[in-house]
Amino acid sequence: MSPDQPSIKNNFNNVVSWEPEAKLPSLEESQSISSYSNLYLSISDLENIHSSSEVPDLVCLSHLRWNFVYQRPQHLLTRCAKQQRVFFIEEPIIGSAESEYLDISKQDGVWIVVPHLPQGLSESAINSIQQRMIDELFAKVQIHNYLLWYYTPMAMTFTRHLEPLVTVYDCMDELSFFARAPRTLKDCEAELFKRADLVFAGGQSLYEVKRNQHPNVYAFPSSIDKAHFAQARNFTEDPVDQADIPHPRLGFFGVIDERMDLDLISDIAEARPDWNLVIIGPVLKIDPATLPCHKNIYYLGGKNYQELPGYIAGWDVAMLPFAHNESTRFISPTKTPEYLAAGKPVVSTSICDVVNPYGQLGLVSIADTAAEFVVAAERAMNDSDESGRLLDVDTFLAQTSWDHTWESMMQLVESVIGIDTPKENRYATLAGNNLRVFKQPGK
Repeated sequence: MSPDQPSIKNNFNNVVSWEPEAKLPSLEESQSISSYSNLYLSISDLENIHSSSEVPDLVCLSHLRWNFVYQRPQHLLTRCAKQQRVFFIEEPIIGSAESEYLDISKQDGVWIVVPHLPQGLSESAINSIQQRMIDELFAKVQIHNYLLWYYTPMAMTFTRHLEPLVTVYDCMDELSFFARAPRTLKDCEAELFKRADLVFAGGQSLYEVKRNQHPNVYAFPSSIDKAHFAQARNFTEDPVDQADIPHPRLGFFGVIDERMDLDLISDIAEARPDWNLVIIGPVLKIDPATLPCHKNIYYLGGKNYQELPGYIAGWDVAMLPFAHNESTRFISPTKTPEYLAAGKPVVSTSICDVVNPYGQLGLVSIADTAAEFVVAAERAMNDSDESGRLLDVDTFLAQTSWDHTWESMMQLVESVIGIDTPKENRYATLAGNNLRVFKQPGK
């Protein structure tokens, strides 16, 4: 292998784009597709999609694919789906069909709705078709009382006519700062702020920016499924594609995009050729050819959520090598508490929501140059008080969980609706005759 090529035990073939392969339905599939007002709905479980419950549905509009990376939307909405129907509507896949249709499947208890549109449509036509798709979906599966939950302000272009019980904007990032952000995104977000009853900010620094744009903004930083990642503390067998990588290992998992400091990764690999850097995750919005290609860097491709603890277990240090640019100004990396729950020492660049609180509490080492990163990683690997470090980590992580985050969010939703109930009765009040306490849409 040439020294100019990445030492990839890699899987780039399926990770350079976050959009799944789309195909026209087969003859067998088309026989099970339901036709409704000229809209085709490919529904994998038609009999079970209808609900006799009077609990309001939750309809989510997302810029992220459900099967891309398991993160905040999945953690929250799978919890919601235990109580009510959840419809997760993705952005359309363009050019995957000769005529528009919706593909609907159930995953993790959530109904995943994927619009498929033909090539060559104008932006106006795309919005009009999506609005019609939404209306016909609502009619077909009987969505009447519902909450709207936005991750993308761009969905305002085809949902502004809807009349939900409550509108929530769960703002994960400052999307307008990301590469390839739509030019109309800021205008759509301004409209969403006017329509939203509640705005949830995915980190403290993002909250500080958004708090003056809406009267009901609440900070909900990245939380943790501690039990899942704590499994890494007990794993002893390496995954096959990581087993032959020598120690010491510095590891990262997550999306590899413009937020990554590729120069820093390259400099660390050059400074310590006896260390090995394990990079796990899909490559998005950057050319894989630009990735550092040192022999001690291993790109293992994307892994599913269930596999991650097994990989982290084999690392000596977990790292957050984020760049300092517009796209990272307000990020609150979910992987910070996940690394900590896995029991690994963590070294990160000085991202605001990592420095405060993790760096200030001594739970994460902060380093912005390769030299600082090497010193911090060496110190972490030579730490003789692992039990003390883990005690501090566990004490901090005991204060939060995705369960607690979702319960707190729902309490705020119910306060908007007008329900004030004890926690143990919270979900029950959303059903049956209690629907009469809901505010009327538009009032």
